[in-house]
Amino acid sequence: MSGAILVVTEHLGGQFTDATFELLALANGLATSTGAEVEAALVGADVAGMTTQLGAAGRVLLIEDPALESFNPHGHACVVAGLVADREPGIVLVPYTSTGMDMASHIASRSDLPLVSYCQSIDASAGLAATCQLYAGKIEADVSVDGDRAVFAVLSGAAAAADGRRDGSPTVESVTVEVPGGTSFTGQVEPEAGDVDITVQDVLLVVGRGIESEDNIEEVAELAEALGGAVAASRPVVDQGWLPKTRQVGKSGLTVKPKVYLALGVSGAPEHVEGMRDSSTIIAVNTDPQAPIFGVAHHGWVGDLFDLVPELADLLEGS
Repeated sequence: MSGAILVVTEHLGGQFTDATFELLALANGLATSTGAEVEAALVGADVAGMTTQLGAAGRVLLIEDPALESFNPHGHACVVAGLVADREPGIVLVPYTSTGMDMASHIASRSDLPLVSYCQSIDASAGLAATCQLYAGKIEADVSVDGDRAVFAVLSGAAAAADGRRDGSPTVESVTVEVPGGTSFTGQVEPEAGDVDITVQDVLLVVGRGIESEDNIEEVAELAEALGGAVAASRPVVDQGWLPKTRQVGKSGLTVKPKVYLALGVSGAPEHVEGMRDSSTIIAVNTDPQAPIFGVAHHGWVGDLFDLVPELADLLEGS
């Protein structure tokens, strides 16, 4: 592999996303096997003060321009592509998020580099290769890159954000890159906030189709409150209207990483697992011993959630 490892950072409202720190952690792992320097591209307006949060990078390439204050796919992708053309990194890591999806193919195309998407892991020890997740996890593909340079669009969870979250004083290099016109940012509409933010909970009790009816959720909610957590749901429960969309975990819902994830009557479809696989401790309860959820759970019990929930509640009440 030739050149540095370039991490395209992502930030919103003055804060880096977890995806940024996951990529920095992944880049440092790759740097160990290749000896390459880790560089981070920080693009925006008045963002120089954020460089101290990128201590996991050896060098920060800072691109500031008033036209880059708010994200727009064309402008930001062209700027990063210009940076790639100038610096010629061996590996470009882009988060496979809503913004990264807009940018990755554009960067690769303008840089005349191969693009590998849906990456779960990347190996640079003997050439460039990646393991990619397709069809919401139903298929894993091993991909080898023809050449020694490529752009990789990386899925959430490829590395631990905590491993890339380091304050420090990396070398900061201001870079001048032409900012194209033609696309402008007109405004941002925030979705209505839910009554509970399930993405910040340490404990989640997640109900699936096995909950059977809306009336049965109340008992789970009482147990969640006793445990200091909250109730979330798989898509079938939300589709029934029993819980709001803001409580849905999965590909079409929210990604969560609680310390404890108790799945009650959740089958564990790939689309659901994609949103919770990085939880610290996953406990599954299902009457079907073949339920896919047991394949990702750290602990499991084949049984009826309506037997377990009251018993747990009684134990907590007596403690």
